[in-house]
Amino acid sequence: MSKKVVIIGAGHGGIQVVASLREEGFEGEIVLIASEKEMPYQKPPLSKGYLQGKQSEESILFRSANYYENNNISLRLGEQIVKVNIAENQVITDSGEVISYTHLILATGANNRKLTSDGVEIPNIFYLRTLTDAQIIAQKLENSQSVAIIGGGFIGLELAALASEKGKKVTVIESQTRLMERVLPAVISTVFQQTHEQHGVQICLNSHIEQITEEGIQTKEGFIQADLILAGIGVIPASSLAEEAGIICENGVVVNEFQQTSVTNIYAVGDCANHYNVFAGKNIRLESVQNAVDQAKVAVSHILEKPQAYRAVPWFWTNQYHLKLQMVGISVGFDEYVVRGESGSDKFSVYYFKNKQLIAVDSLNRAADHLNARKLITAGISPTKGQIEDLSFNLNNCL
Repeated sequence: MSKKVVIIGAGHGGIQVVASLREEGFEGEIVLIASEKEMPYQKPPLSKGYLQGKQSEESILFRSANYYENNNISLRLGEQIVKVNIAENQVITDSGEVISYTHLILATGANNRKLTSDGVEIPNIFYLRTLTDAQIIAQKLENSQSVAIIGGGFIGLELAALASEKGKKVTVIESQTRLMERVLPAVISTVFQQTHEQHGVQICLNSHIEQITEEGIQTKEGFIQADLILAGIGVIPASSLAEEAGIICENGVVVNEFQQTSVTNIYAVGDCANHYNVFAGKNIRLESVQNAVDQAKVAVSHILEKPQAYRAVPWFWTNQYHLKLQMVGISVGFDEYVVRGESGSDKFSVYYFKNKQLIAVDSLNRAADHLNARKLITAGISPTKGQIEDLSFNLNNCL
């Protein structure tokens, strides 16, 4: 039987699998299955451009409809896979159709973590994950005056910035002691908090929700009135299909360096994949475009018998107001950091070290630092403290 690759999920990982297969000369059958009815589109722009009116629905599409037809790709929109039969190499749709494969790729992504407070079933709480979500939120924003954002991470703060720029009264409720505390040091999160506050956003830190009503949110600290409530409290890997099929899962679908799961002809890529990351020194899931794209390429290379282990340096970004934060590497566990530029301003970078080795760099409105840092960390090169602090020194000279 000639190779037939079935991909479940049409986000960045799934689309990159399709593109890489054809680009690498794969002539077998490709079936791309998407649960949403829309043509495959990019999700990061939903909070970064689409809701701001800077990007249209057409502009966030991965490819035109002609692409799939011209490349002989069977695109199955609005279909849900309900079962993976690993013994028969088959997947089953919600309509009962059976689709066979020689290789299966799980690019199922992640689902929004839902609130568990009293009152979470009221109708004015919304989550952003899909284009449909974004369309609903856009409409609700137009008809709301006060907006409460639950969650002070990337998505929550991007939505807060959006609502504030639309002239809404905005309150951010965060259970941690700082904004984006899980991923950023105080030297950077403080700048974001000050910027949000300068735009009129009320920040409630170390705040815990007791109840949600149709009028707003009751916290231990007081009542916050809100016409609209948006929640961004993280995601959960969409790994139920794999779990039910008997594939090993732990905080996502466990994969090896070639993106193979515990079933050798089934792969997982992107947000749903739990892999050993050489830069983190442990198994992790990464929720980023870069990770999904690079893992997709690795999976395709293995299917085409040209194996390449996953060794990409992870990077992420967020845009809020005029602040563009670009992150590279994994800073968790650092024991020292060095600042390049004026700390506390809206333009500086933070270089993180562990045992004298550069492990990550966060760059705020310093794109050149970010690009250089990706090269440095990939090459395992660590600039000195003096070189980092000296703005006249070109860090590219370290390469």
